[in-house]
Amino acid sequence: MNTDEPLTYVYAVARQTEPLGKLLATLRGVGGAPVGLLADPSDAGPAPLTFVVSPVPHGEFDETALKDHFEDLRWLEEVARAHHDVVQAVAARATVLPLRLATVYQNDSRAGRALAGQHETFARRLAELDAHTEYGVKIYLPPPAGPATPQHPADAGAAAPTTPGKAYLQRRRAQHHVREAVYGQAEQAAAAIEAIAARYTTQRVRHAPQSGALSGPQENVLNDAYLVPDEHAEQFRAALADAARDFPDLRVEVTGPWAPYSFAGPPAEAPDPAGTEERAP
Repeated sequence: MNTDEPLTYVYAVARQTEPLGKLLATLRGVGGAPVGLLADPSDAGPAPLTFVVSPVPHGEFDETALKDHFEDLRWLEEVARAHHDVVQAVAARATVLPLRLATVYQNDSRAGRALAGQHETFARRLAELDAHTEYGVKIYLPPPAGPATPQHPADAGAAAPTTPGKAYLQRRRAQHHVREAVYGQAEQAAAAIEAIAARYTTQRVRHAPQSGALSGPQENVLNDAYLVPDEHAEQFRAALADAARDFPDLRVEVTGPWAPYSFAGPPAEAPDPAGTEERAP
């Protein structure tokens, strides 16, 4: 194995067209490398399936190096950003099937055989994604209220005296009731979103709610991705905005349009008949 030769990094599957070729003439990918197309050698159609690819250094993307790099958040962020930028650029010009981050092959020949070996799967999935775009919908709860200010004895009027212990329990009970009401609103909002999605979307993927730094001080309780026909995208967004007004205590966040990451699936579930060496953690 010649470790001086670059590996072939694959971003996505698309159909080879003239507009896509013109776009990639100026596009740069991971490590600033030029991005190109690697067509399926067995596809003789007018718009053959193609991998969107660029060369990457062997010493940085072989199996051993990737195990180390995936512990390096700075490296991972740089590669992920470059990967995303290429996929989004392609999605603006063509139907795109994004592949997993750091999908690499020994060389162009191995990558081409892998594309040919999975031609039917890729072609079927691209057909399902034609004229569709991904949108994300999230529901956030407001931050929990802080401890209530203890009631001053003078404010109690003629009410019976309250011990500090009872006052604390009353405050905690009131906070619990407020939080339960907010969760009830979130359930109603989720039902409203699902009803809207039934009218305007074709597929849904339910991701785990975000937590920590990704969600900030607000609690994320719904994190869905929807595949939306392009002809219904504006109606979908408008209907969500109208529904969100009914739940002023919540934040309903709609993001997109995105390349259909959530609906791409793994690039190779079955054993590869071409005997390729895909390295995709």
